[in-house]
Amino acid sequence: MSPSPLAPYLPLAVALLVAAGVAMAMAVLASVLGPKRPTAIKQEIFECGSESVGPAHQRFAVKFYVVALLFIVFDVEAVFLYPWAVNFRALGWFGYAEMAVFAATLVVGLAYIWKKGALSWET
Repeated sequence: MSPSPLAPYLPLAVALLVAAGVAMAMAVLASVLGPKRPTAIKQEIFECGSESVGPAHQRFAVKFYVVALLFIVFDVEAVFLYPWAVNFRALGWFGYAEMAVFAATLVVGLAYIWKKGALSWET
């Protein structure tokens, strides 16, 4: 009888089960054995050493999300730029032209968002 194709993954499954068991055991033991002396001061809301002000859930401006998306776009550009730079000589002029088109597309996008004012915080 031939061994199962999943047999090489058995050590990984065992490691994951042990890790999950240890995490659950630590959580249960901490809640069972941990100190339980709640006071009014301990139950008070605490945030980074300052008193909380305002509601817990507040709306963020859309600019935060726009900047985050732009960061991801230009971060992905860097992810594609590094392997191209490593293989620059092997890719030749075709690789250079492909990266020039890619970079030009991103420059056009940057010019567009700059013109639209997505990068200015004052407005």
